[in-house]
Amino acid sequence: MLESDVYRRIIENRDKMSKSHKKIANYLTENNETAPFLTASRLAKNVGVGEATVIRFAFFLNYKGYPDLQRHMQEALQRKMTSAEVLARTTDENEKTEHVVTEILNDDIQNLRTTLRQVDAEVFEKVVRQMIEAKRIYIIAYRSATSVGAFLEFYLDLVLQNTELIRQADGVSEHLLDITEEDLVIGFGFSRYTKRTVEVLKYVKQHNAKTVVITDHLMSPLVPYGDMKIIASTEINSFIDSFSAPMSIVSALITALTRSEHKKVEKRLKELEDLWETFDVFYD
Repeated sequence: MLESDVYRRIIENRDKMSKSHKKIANYLTENNETAPFLTASRLAKNVGVGEATVIRFAFFLNYKGYPDLQRHMQEALQRKMTSAEVLARTTDENEKTEHVVTEILNDDIQNLRTTLRQVDAEVFEKVVRQMIEAKRIYIIAYRSATSVGAFLEFYLDLVLQNTELIRQADGVSEHLLDITEEDLVIGFGFSRYTKRTVEVLKYVKQHNAKTVVITDHLMSPLVPYGDMKIIASTEINSFIDSFSAPMSIVSALITALTRSEHKKVEKRLKELEDLWETFDVFYD
């Protein structure tokens, strides 16, 4: 495992490292099965250096940032970690839970910053345009990613009336039977990826539907099937994924769409307000 590129870079550059960078390098090589799953903040804490030092270390090794270094370390393991393994490797049984909220919120802030740096504005605009022009929009999001997909479905269907989250994996073939090049499929997938998500995206690509993939990095198995890709960071020091960045991307897509089509959306919302009042939907 230590013959992989990431560890070879560490070994080859050790003589050029500062004292702090050597501490990080030693920790990574000595903890090569656990370190790849630590956030920058947790790695910094474990090593005894500042988080900024960890980030500079990644750049020193000629990676695009800590998430890029982390991905390469994870790939060096050459196997998928189970949820139980990730939990065991990222949990300190003696750590007090009172610090968890600060840690996780800081990790989410870092995820948002990372995502903001890597979002391509032109791709984002193209996705918005495709949503507006699509005859029908299908959302593919399974397991925990369903929460993000359901949020997008609620607001898109509210204003466009053409959006469906395919909730039943077994019934996906019936829902997509008549899919055409006029339709748009938005697929959500984050590590660990579900086979069904990949299979569905492959199917709709074969039927010439337009596809958008929202996933956690460019090595995701969903990426080859996306005409447009948006990468959202999901790393936190836990076996769960952080959906702060994916949810922010979805909020931005909805907001951009409604601003672009504000006249149509305003008319639709006024009609809905009348309907909601008729059926006494909201608590006053």
